[in-house]
Amino acid sequence: MSNWDLMMPGMGLTSIGLAGVTISYAGVAHTFVDGMHALTGLTMFIGLIFLSAGILDGGISTSNRAKATTLVVISIALGFGTFALTMNTSNYTITLAGILMAIAFPSIIIAYLTMKKPQYAKPVGIIVCLASATGIIMWFSFGLVSPDTYMINEPIVEEKTEKPVQSTGPIVAITILNGSSTQGNPDYDPDIAHVPKGNVAEWTNKDSVAHTVTSSVDFGDTFNSNMINPGEKFALDTSKLATGEYEYMCVVHPWMTSTLIIEGPKEDVKVVIPIGAGTQKDGQKYFDPPMAQVSVGTTVVWENNDNVAHTVTSGNSKDGPDSTFDSNMLNAGQSFKFTFNSPGKEDYFCMVHPWMAGSVEVK
Repeated sequence: MSNWDLMMPGMGLTSIGLAGVTISYAGVAHTFVDGMHALTGLTMFIGLIFLSAGILDGGISTSNRAKATTLVVISIALGFGTFALTMNTSNYTITLAGILMAIAFPSIIIAYLTMKKPQYAKPVGIIVCLASATGIIMWFSFGLVSPDTYMINEPIVEEKTEKPVQSTGPIVAITILNGSSTQGNPDYDPDIAHVPKGNVAEWTNKDSVAHTVTSSVDFGDTFNSNMINPGEKFALDTSKLATGEYEYMCVVHPWMTSTLIIEGPKEDVKVVIPIGAGTQKDGQKYFDPPMAQVSVGTTVVWENNDNVAHTVTSGNSKDGPDSTFDSNMLNAGQSFKFTFNSPGKEDYFCMVHPWMAGSVEVK
C-alpha cells in the first residue's frame, strides 16, 4: 500500500519544483539560479503550514520538552532573520519583512482564537480574508490606474541612460563547443583562458542550445552573460576586473565549468622581418628571431623592415594556411600583431616567399 502521508507532501513539493524549473527555463526569471532562489520562499511557506499543523494537532503541548524545542526554533529563526535583515544589500528586505508579518500575525491570532475562543474564529477569519482581498485589489488597481497628475505636484525628472563603455583592447576568443550540453563532453575552449587585463574576453556559442557564462562563486555578481543563444556572442571587458582566477559555469548546465585568468598587462614580443628576407640565400634571416618563446596571453608583433611586401600566415608552405592568423600583405614599414592565448607551438610562413618560415612556442 502507498503511504499517502508521505506521497501528498511529496507530490506538492514536486509540483512546486516543476513550476520553478518551467519558470526558469521559460526565461521569466533573470537566470535559472534566480528562479531556484524564488522557490525557496514558496517552500518556506509550505513548510510553515506543515509545521503549524504538527504543532496544533491535538492542542498545544505545555511540557518542558515542547517549551525547549520552541525556544530553539525561535532562536534559530531570530538568528537567521536578524542576519537577513541587517547583513544584506537588497532593496526589498523591508517589503519582504512586511509581507511575512502581515501573514504571520493574523495566522497567530486566528490559531489562538480557534483553540481558546472558537466562537470568534470564524468572524475574525472572515474579516482578515476580506481585508487581505481588499488590500490586494487596491494594490493592483492603483498600479494599473493611478490618480491624475494634477493631484500630485512632483517635478518631472528625465531619466538618463548611460551607454556601456566599450573596451578597445584586443579580443580573446573563447568557444562554447558543440555538444557541450551533454555531461562529460568538452565545453569551453580553452578550458583555462588567460586574458591580459584590459582585453576583451569574447565567448561564441557554437552549440545548438542556449548557455550562460556566469561567475560561480557569487552566482553572476562579477559577470553574467544571461542566455547566449546558438550563434550569439558575449563580450566581457576585463579592464574593471582585478587580476586573478575566476571560475565560471553555465547555470543551465552546471557541469559546464571553466576558468578565466585575468593577468597583468604583458609587454609585446617583437619579431622583425629583416632587409633581404625576400631573397632566398644562405645565411639570410627571414624572421628575427626565427622561433619566439612567449607565455600564454602574450602579443607578438611582426614588423616588416624589408623593402618588399610579405605576409605572416599561420601554417606552413607544405600544408598551407591553418586559419589561426593571417596578416594579409604587409608593405614595407607596416606591422601585424596577434595574441596567443593557448599553449602550444604555432608555425607560420610568408605566402609570397614560402621559404620564409618561423614559429612561436607558447608556454
